[in-house]
Amino acid sequence: QVQLMESGGGSVQVGGSLRLSCAASADVFGTSCMGWFRQRPGKEREEVARINSYGYGVYYRESLKGRFVVSRDNAKNTLHLEMNNLQVEDTAMYYCAADTRSGGVCRGKWDNWGQGTQVTVSS
Repeated sequence: QVQLMESGGGSVQVGGSLRLSCAASADVFGTSCMGWFRQRPGKEREEVARINSYGYGVYYRESLKGRFVVSRDNAKNTLHLEMNNLQVEDTAMYYCAADTRSGGVCRGKWDNWGQGTQVTVSS
């Protein structure tokens, strides 16, 4: 089991940027696929991005390509999400998740979740 804690959320205006971070409690981070998800008001949770344990094999939600960048620092057990040119529709609770059971590749077996960090974008 790994504990995940997100930070970096907040309120920004349209066009602004935020960098989210997710700190993991255990060394299993380095052998886990990590992902970012979000739940917008009134919507189902959706995957934003994922990255395998090696730092490549990156996936982005199609509509977010070019604005969001996921990265990880295995030495610091930390996952990041750089969000640029934010839009009102990016307003959501953002969660990080870990797939610790797939040997570092991403197979969608998300078994650990953080509590989330709120991002609010206003016009």
